[in-house]
Amino acid sequence: MLTLYYSRFYVNFGRRFLSTCYPEIETEYYCNHKNYPEIKQNINQRKGIGRIDYVLQLYDTLKTTSTSSNSYEDVQKKFYEELTLLPNRTHPLVQQYGENPVTVTTLNGKKDFGSHKPLEFSDITEFLNLMRTDRLGYTCDNKSYYYFSELAEYEEALIKYTVSSLLNKGFKLVSVPDILPSAIITSCGMTVNSDRTQIYSLDPMLHGPDLYLSGTAEMSLAGLFRNTIHSSDRLPLKLAAVSRCYRAETSNVLDERGTYRVHQFTKVEMFVVSHPNMSDQMLEYIRETQEELFAPLGIHMRVLDMPPHELGAPAYRKYDIEAWMPGRNNYGEISSCSNCTDYQSRRLNIKFNDGKIDNYVHTLNGTACAIPRMLISLMETHQHAKGKIEIPKILQPYMNNKENISKNMVVPKLKLLKIKH
Repeated sequence: MLTLYYSRFYVNFGRRFLSTCYPEIETEYYCNHKNYPEIKQNINQRKGIGRIDYVLQLYDTLKTTSTSSNSYEDVQKKFYEELTLLPNRTHPLVQQYGENPVTVTTLNGKKDFGSHKPLEFSDITEFLNLMRTDRLGYTCDNKSYYYFSELAEYEEALIKYTVSSLLNKGFKLVSVPDILPSAIITSCGMTVNSDRTQIYSLDPMLHGPDLYLSGTAEMSLAGLFRNTIHSSDRLPLKLAAVSRCYRAETSNVLDERGTYRVHQFTKVEMFVVSHPNMSDQMLEYIRETQEELFAPLGIHMRVLDMPPHELGAPAYRKYDIEAWMPGRNNYGEISSCSNCTDYQSRRLNIKFNDGKIDNYVHTLNGTACAIPRMLISLMETHQHAKGKIEIPKILQPYMNNKENISKNMVVPKLKLLKIKH
């Protein structure tokens, strides 16, 4: 039996599956008319993702169509296309939340600035000459940014601190691709080539068909395990990746100005492949890992158990962590973690074997550090009236033991010149 050895975890390639086969979505559940009210309610709670009525119609048509009929393959294909769009089930406790999240815990207190009115991140970085976000037409247009000097060092310090902490907790680091085919992206629960997509597509005429920029390392890490079987005694597999994330989303909301919502950013992601009996426990483990990472940074946070309409299609349960951003006088999401149960594994055909039968693993993901929003909260929380920014002690070793960030005097303040032709 052939086994792949990689970073001290094992992936069993003893059996492979044809990628052309339709995914084994639970038709015995979704296509049972007795479950229709429950499924319909779940869809309504999740902002109308999926069309169960159409799925049942196609299923009934498929059952009464002869396999020798010319229309059978077309009906079968359409049926599975619609079936895979249905959302995951929702945790029973979360179904009771209604429209509002439930606060699980809070971390650290809000900083008292006294008579000093805290500045917003964009104003801080403008004053200290640490970032540029405007007039980027010569390079990358709006919703992008340059970090200068110690702010760029701060970004690297956060990455190194996060990766080091995850390695100490037994996560294995993987370097992932940022260009993926649609099959991987849609199997993870995202949409491509639709009005609501957040995914950038590459020009098929120039770069080949069916290629897209990844919105998160979760997609690449899930794709790594496509069509594989794992020994149950080697679960869970805990992976981490540092990657650029590309998002086509835009926003005109005032609270999301500046670098709060951008088209590309760096993120450290956690991804876990779990035995089904352990996935609830692993979600709590990921959330606790996030809290352990963020608490020493000294920012005030609240941990929220999110209601059904915030779950998207793949998540069974999801926690968000929101950080207080004093300059904005508001909370902003800096992290989330989700238990996707077998939603992704069924679509990607990722299984485990316990010595008797093969069954689908559960997959989970969590943000370990999303750089721009983390920097917003850190810079706004640790600012001083005289302009300097205090660096949390736990990050100082990753910044040559610097204690503060001061005004950038090395990279000059850049001004665009109008060139007459």
